[in-house]
Amino acid sequence: MSYQVSAVPSQVGNMSKENRHLANFAPSFWGDIFLYPPSEMKMDAKTQLEYRELKQEVRRMLLTDTDKSSLKLHIIDAVQRLRVAYHFEKEREDALQIIYHYHCNHIHDGDDLYTTAVRFRLLREHGFNVDCEIFNKFKDEKGNFKESLNGDVKGMLELYEAAHFQLHGEKILEEALSFTTFHLKLAESKVDYPLSTQIANAVTRPLRKSLQRLVARSYISIYEGYGTQDKNLMKFAKLDFNLLQHLHKEEINEIYRWWKSLDVATNFPFVRDRFVECYFWMMGLYFEPQYAIARAFMTKIISLTSILDDIYDAYGTYEELEIFTKAIHRWDINCIDQLPDYMKLWYREALKVYKDMEDLMSKEGKSYRVQYAIEAMKQQSQVFFVEAKWFHENYIPTMEEYMPIALLSCGYLQLAIASFVGMEDSITKETFNWAVNEPKIIRASNIICRLMSDIVGHKVEQERGHVSSAVECYMKQYGVSIQEAYDELNKQINDAWKDINEEFLKPTAAPTSALIRVLNLAKVIDLLYKGEDAYTQVGDSAKTSITALLIDSIPI
Repeated sequence: MSYQVSAVPSQVGNMSKENRHLANFAPSFWGDIFLYPPSEMKMDAKTQLEYRELKQEVRRMLLTDTDKSSLKLHIIDAVQRLRVAYHFEKEREDALQIIYHYHCNHIHDGDDLYTTAVRFRLLREHGFNVDCEIFNKFKDEKGNFKESLNGDVKGMLELYEAAHFQLHGEKILEEALSFTTFHLKLAESKVDYPLSTQIANAVTRPLRKSLQRLVARSYISIYEGYGTQDKNLMKFAKLDFNLLQHLHKEEINEIYRWWKSLDVATNFPFVRDRFVECYFWMMGLYFEPQYAIARAFMTKIISLTSILDDIYDAYGTYEELEIFTKAIHRWDINCIDQLPDYMKLWYREALKVYKDMEDLMSKEGKSYRVQYAIEAMKQQSQVFFVEAKWFHENYIPTMEEYMPIALLSCGYLQLAIASFVGMEDSITKETFNWAVNEPKIIRASNIICRLMSDIVGHKVEQERGHVSSAVECYMKQYGVSIQEAYDELNKQINDAWKDINEEFLKPTAAPTSALIRVLNLAKVIDLLYKGEDAYTQVGDSAKTSITALLIDSIPI
C-alpha cells in the first residue's frame, strides 16, 4: 500500500518550537546502568561439564519410553515452562507426535481434568487440531461444569490455561474460561505457595500471552517450591537462565554504545528515551542465542522507529513532515540536505543500519531480505504522515478510515517483516511475500497492538494534542459512551487472539518460526499495554520485568 506525499519546498530550517506540540516524556528510568560491561560470569570447567551432562540427562527424559503418556506430558510441560525446550525442539516435537496419535486412537474417559487440560494445551500450542469437546465429560447433566471441580484447583488452573487456546465458535472453552476465572480468584487466597503464586500469575497473564523468559523466571521458583521437581531439570534450568541472561547483558551493553553515540538527549530531546525497553521488546521477540544478530538489528530498528514516531507525533511541523516522508520514500542519502538537522541524523543513521545489515546478509546470500524491511520502513513513514495530516486538519476519521492506517502505524507489520531478516534458512522469499500481504495472524497482532495501545493511551494523548484514537473514532461514529467503546475494542482484541490460535494449526501458511515472532510481538504488547502504557510512562510492568531478566540473576 502506498500513500502519496505532495511535493514541497526543498529547504526547512533548524529546530524551532513554533507550531510544535511537545509531549514532555519522562526520561529513561535506567540511566547508564547498561553502559558498562557485565562482570564475568564464573562458570568453571566443572560447572561447564555439569551443564553439558544435565542437558543430556534432560534429553534422555524426553526420549525415554513410558507406558504413561501423562508422565511424558508433565515432563514436556515442565521443560517448556522452564524455557529450556529450545535445546530439545526435535525431541519435543517427536514426543508430541506420539502423544497426539495415541490421543486420536484411544478413549481417555479415565483421565482427570489436569491431564486432559495439559494435553489439550500442549497439542493445540504446537498446531495439533484436537477437539475441545473432550471437556464435555467434566459437565453435569444440566450442561454446566461440575461443582465438584472446585476442589481440583490444579485441574481448574490447567483448564483455564487451555481455554486461552480457543478458536472462534468454541463455546465450551468460553464457558470454561468464565468458570475457572471465577473460581480461581476465590481459591487464590485459600491455597498455599507455590500454587497461590501460580494462580496469581495466570489470572494476571495466562501462558498463551506470557513472555517466555518471564515464565521461566517465575516458574523456576514455583517448580522448586512444589518439592516434587526433577533435580537435574531444575539445576539445568537455573544454569541455562543465568547463561542466557549473561549473554543478553553483553548484547545490551554493546548495542547501548550505539544508542549513546546518537546523543538522544541533545539531538532528540523531545522523544521517549526507551532504548532499554526496546531491547527488552526484542528479547521478547526472540531470546535464543542463535538470534543474537537478529536481536541487535531489531533493537536498532525499533529504537529508530520509536524516534520516528515521536518526530511525527510530538515534534515535527506539518511542512517538515511532508518533506521528511518524501525523503524516506526515496531512501537516498542525496536527499539529506533538504532536511532540518534533527531529521538528518535520523535519516543518516537509518540508512546506515539497514546498509550494515544488508552487507552482513549478503555473506549468506540473503541481502534481498533487507529490501523488504526497507520498504516496510518507507510505508511506516507514509502512514505516520497520514495521521499527522489528520491531526493537522483536526479530522476524526470513521473506523473504516482509521483502522487500515492505524493497523500499519502501530508498527507491527514493519517489525514483523524486519524480524525475519536475521533468521534461519526456513525463512524464504515466499515468507516475506506472505508477510507483506498482511495475513490474518499479522493483522491479528496489529489489532492487539493498536487497540491495546489506544485504550490505555488515548486520554493522555488527547490532552497533549494527538490524532484521534480508535476510542474517539468509535465513540463519534456510533454515538456511544467511552465504556461501550472499550467493551467493543476489547472484544476485537479477544477475537484477534482466536485468529492467532487458528493460524498455528497445521498445516500452517508460513514457517512456524515466523508465526512465533508474530505471536511474541502480541505477547509484548499484552505486557506493556495492559492497564497502562508502560513504555511511554515507564510503568511498573516494564521496570519489574526488565529487572528480572536483565539485572537479577538466579541463585544456583
